[in-house]
Amino acid sequence: MHESTPAPAPEARVLYEEKLRPSPWIWMIAVMISSLSILVFVPIGVEIGLTVAVVVFAIIAILLTVSTPRILVTDRTLQVGRAGIEREHVGAVTGYRGEDASHQRGPALHGLAYMCLRGWIDPVVRIQIEDRRDRTPYWLASTRNPERLVEVLGGTMARAADTEEHPGTSA
Repeated sequence: MHESTPAPAPEARVLYEEKLRPSPWIWMIAVMISSLSILVFVPIGVEIGLTVAVVVFAIIAILLTVSTPRILVTDRTLQVGRAGIEREHVGAVTGYRGEDASHQRGPALHGLAYMCLRGWIDPVVRIQIEDRRDRTPYWLASTRNPERLVEVLGGTMARAADTEEHPGTSA
């Protein structure tokens, strides 16, 4: 895994870009957590309780925003979160949804895989790494648009591949 890859050169063409922002229900949980902090401080004073709630929400919002990873594919490089690699080292790419995605995040997960996962995003894409200097076998990344990311990287979706291998069966 290549950490802290520099930004793409100006002549590199961006083919795909996605920020893995929190879902609306994550923001609702942040509001609920900050609202619960009011209950702790209301006995001291309503104003203090409201102030603490606003501060708690601000802290949660900053942490969620700062920790939002980005997927960036150019014609030369791939960046997933903090990791980046030249496209020449990208091997097979497969997208997963539903139970297949859960299987990739759980029982099928390799201990040396690089993961950029977000619990609020179900689909994942598995990107094989073909760099002999890198012990990382593959990257597993959450994405809201696995079909598009797989298309840009020249891969396939798992269900489409299963259907092609076994014509006449439904996946």
